[in-house]
Amino acid sequence: MEEAAKVIIAVIPIVGIFMGSIVIFFYLLWNHWRKSLLIKAGLYAKPDFNLLSFSLLSGLLLSSVGIALTLFLSIAVDKVSYGLLGGIIPLSMGIGLLAFYIIKRSEPAADSDRLNKQSDEGSRSVQRDG
Repeated sequence: MEEAAKVIIAVIPIVGIFMGSIVIFFYLLWNHWRKSLLIKAGLYAKPDFNLLSFSLLSGLLLSSVGIALTLFLSIAVDKVSYGLLGGIIPLSMGIGLLAFYIIKRSEPAADSDRLNKQSDEGSRSVQRDG
């Protein structure tokens, strides 16, 4: 009985990774087909993506998690258990998201709109030239 439980526990992550890979594959395939059909029908609109905001968000999140893990692993690892990481990581990500919100809230909207318009005009001129 105990050996069967060990086998089942070992197989569950393998099956989960396999099934997750299949789901991701079919999502990518069907999304590609959908975009191809929208392009052929002339209905495809390029999605808006703000690279500056994404870079700021990812940098803040990675930095906050890195600082929290560095402090935890260098200072407190002998005094507390690793279970504390279950709270430190979400806490540091929350602090990073709050910092992102504060930075984006204080940013004037006109500057971000101006940057988006400039990047759109630049991509249009490249498309016309190419």
